[in-house]
Amino acid sequence: MSLRVAVQMDPIETIKIAGDSSFALMMAAQARGYSVWHYDVRTLAWENSKITAWAAPITVRNVPGDHFTKGDLRKIDLATDVDVILMRQDPPFDLGYITATLILERLEGQTLVVNDPASVRNAPEKMFVLDYARFMPPTLIARRLEDVQAFQQEHGAVVVKPLHGNGGKAIFKIDADGTNLPALFEVFNQTWPEPHMVQPFIPEVALGDKRIVLIDGEFTGAINRKPGEGEFRSNLAQGGYAEKAELTPREEEICAAMGPELKKRGLVFVGIDVIGGKWLTEINVTSPTGIVVIDKFNGTDTPGLIWNAIERRLAAAG
Repeated sequence: MSLRVAVQMDPIETIKIAGDSSFALMMAAQARGYSVWHYDVRTLAWENSKITAWAAPITVRNVPGDHFTKGDLRKIDLATDVDVILMRQDPPFDLGYITATLILERLEGQTLVVNDPASVRNAPEKMFVLDYARFMPPTLIARRLEDVQAFQQEHGAVVVKPLHGNGGKAIFKIDADGTNLPALFEVFNQTWPEPHMVQPFIPEVALGDKRIVLIDGEFTGAINRKPGEGEFRSNLAQGGYAEKAELTPREEEICAAMGPELKKRGLVFVGIDVIGGKWLTEINVTSPTGIVVIDKFNGTDTPGLIWNAIERRLAAAG
């Protein structure tokens, strides 16, 4: 199958290609003979029932510092000029992000958008996971300080996270004595209008935070991410490091529980996070990462599996 692919992502000039999942997907698309376009979400537009973007044809190569060549920018019609759109810009999951999903949703039945924009909009990482609360640690989503203090007094040390953050940014640990919790929540409430997520600090995080990838609802690979020196966050973007991993029986149960729903929603490429082999913390659907490292450890071709799933969806749609 020969496809025309548009990738909606952050500036390609700034990515680190050694571990970037979007770049890996572009490389795999190019290897299959697909034509690839790159565009910035800020150029996305609706005009007289047409959805357009200013895009450039792009050639990518695995050469750090010289990893792409772009052609001239031109306005393309996302309904007629491309077959597939990869929605891959990073959060924050703000009104700009939501508006982009509302625009792209109007391409339904014309151009396949991966992941499905309506499903992405309805499944923020730290909200969609509440559908599987039976697998989660005790969790509070609130912005009233007194509610958070009561939760912290019940559970001891806690972790406080922005509800729509990403990449491990602005995640704080508050020790069991509650020192600095009021000050921290003052900053959180001034910075974000939405509630915030609070969970007990899970000591097992020192043993790793597993990123598990599902493609069209099927498990395809995992890595265990461990915190770097002086850190409790294990995100690779925050200095964590990865090691090869297999699934525990509990993690297999988690994947089986959510897999059919992911496929039904058109969430083709999903990364879930599990701590201690049993505690589900996030379902990442906006711009999941980790496939480059997974393939490095396992000798697999996760980008190829994602493109296979996309081709199957296109074939089924006729």
